[in-house]
Amino acid sequence: MADERPRVHGLGGVFFKARDPGQLAGWYAEHLGLPVESWGGAQLPWRRSDTGAEAATVWSPFPADSDYFAPSDKAYMLNFRVDDLDAMLASLRAAGCQVLDRHADGAEGRFGYVLDPEGGLVELWQPPAADPGPAA
Repeated sequence: MADERPRVHGLGGVFFKARDPGQLAGWYAEHLGLPVESWGGAQLPWRRSDTGAEAATVWSPFPADSDYFAPSDKAYMLNFRVDDLDAMLASLRAAGCQVLDRHADGAEGRFGYVLDPEGGLVELWQPPAADPGPAA
């Protein structure tokens, strides 16, 4: 029988701390051709393998002193795309995972958070139904 639990369907973003986010983004743009946008990160388009829908992964450096990744002390955060944030968080709670009482809902979609076993912050993102593109 197939596993019916909610699952991730793509990498929504890779976020990390940098001493000088602007300079680092400039290096990636100049030397690797990353399409860095005015907000300081890049969106890398792709298509979902299950539905063929357009999607994108965001790459973005954060200031070294950012507290956005708290309570994690890691210098990175992964963002994964999900279709049903509530079901995913409920499944993680039922499995005994450390789901944080932190969430955000807005024009970019819905966000929930869980810590991995090594204390890394994982951001779960349910894109808005009308626009399955990346958060900016």
